[in-house]
Amino acid sequence: MPARKISKLLVANRGEIACRVFRTAERMGIRTCAVFTEHDEGAPHAEREAMQIGDYLDIEQVLAAALKLQADAIHPGYGFLAENPAFAEACEGEGIVFLGPTASTMRAIGDKSEARKTVIALGVPTSEGLGPFTSVEEIEAAARSLGPPLMLKAAAGGGGKGMKRIEHLEGIRDLIESAQRETNAAFGDSRMIVERYIHPARHVEVQIMGDGARCIALGERECSLQRRHQKIIEESPSPAVSKELRQRLMAAAIKIGELTGYRSAGTVEFLLDSEGGFYFLEVNARLQVEHPVTELITGLDLVQMQIEVAGGVSLPKQEDIRFRGHAIEARLNAEDPYAEFLPSSGRVLRLQWPEGVDGIRIDTGIGATVSSRYDSLLAKLIAHAEDREAARKKLVDALKATVLLGLNTNQGFLVDLLESPEFVSGRFSTSTIDNMDIVTPPTPDAAIAAACALLRGPTHGGSFPWNSVGSWELA
Repeated sequence: MPARKISKLLVANRGEIACRVFRTAERMGIRTCAVFTEHDEGAPHAEREAMQIGDYLDIEQVLAAALKLQADAIHPGYGFLAENPAFAEACEGEGIVFLGPTASTMRAIGDKSEARKTVIALGVPTSEGLGPFTSVEEIEAAARSLGPPLMLKAAAGGGGKGMKRIEHLEGIRDLIESAQRETNAAFGDSRMIVERYIHPARHVEVQIMGDGARCIALGERECSLQRRHQKIIEESPSPAVSKELRQRLMAAAIKIGELTGYRSAGTVEFLLDSEGGFYFLEVNARLQVEHPVTELITGLDLVQMQIEVAGGVSLPKQEDIRFRGHAIEARLNAEDPYAEFLPSSGRVLRLQWPEGVDGIRIDTGIGATVSSRYDSLLAKLIAHAEDREAARKKLVDALKATVLLGLNTNQGFLVDLLESPEFVSGRFSTSTIDNMDIVTPPTPDAAIAAACALLRGPTHGGSFPWNSVGSWELA
């Protein structure tokens, strides 16, 4: 689709990412509109011109909303339809700008199995793998052929959905069926691939931005601290990546992006082994949850760049990209780390963010209630400072000053993780959290004080400033 200026943008998503995209678009003078489901009625992202739909995964309903609301562009956010080539094609068919890569690029690189073929042809190292397969029998046969340890991964989508580690072949059918149910629910696609599991490993990714012909790399992000293959803490730069390795990783990522004519924001993910080797993992053909750490160290707005690329604005030159300081992001989730990360839901009784703290960014889209129907992410707290230790301390202080009452969150666990010897030293891997002895921490003083205030009785302060950083109470 030829470059064109956007006048009205629909975000086909929800929660913090929808609110984050709206901020940039509105700052650029672009009108915005939203879609929401019955489970998100009254949610912050829907507090603008919006249309109710039945499902964020329904392409026809999303497009019908865009046409009715007269949006000339759609930002897919992450998850849902973000990496669905059929959605990108449908947008193009209706003359709507899709703020992401083309459908052909998604098929070549967003699909994990096709991406493996592409990077192998480029000479980029990959782990041994087979697939994609749809039937349980084929997947099981591939797993038995390679032999454990293995990683079972969804061919479509990302975010750890459908990902299962196979340590032994006993009970493998149950694992396969569970993975397929999960990926089918998340992406409407049950294809799976089987790969050799590299252990111990670091998970490091490179942010790229392309215009369809040229790509630039915006540094790497360290994403090894995960639970159930879902990232919890991300940072940039990675404490495990030297200057020389950084250049090699970025060169590989650019090569992959340019070969496939990549347009918009994308992430090339790698595993690093204990001997300094790296292996291609996958390409996430969308904006990542953890993109704020890249924005803070580069001073660039990635959503603005996506919009500008669609409008024909030239990318910066690679040599003009500058990196400053260190940024760390923590994902505040509605889950109980002390009960195997069981999702939590309920009414938010009080929410208070740290106020007036220099170098702290908070991305959130939390409303009055939290549903268990969607992803558990409530907010992202990101700290930026001149060095890693200063950023770490700043983020710990911000988390300790945060108050969220009414449901279980991983707040205390995030503090423990950031204060752990493994994180402080920078010596951790993708299995660090799995091997941790997770002990319930004491309740933060700020939360105790807030609970006492809440017990004294409700306050009535008028409308709820959902999208602002500050303190509010629900009557």
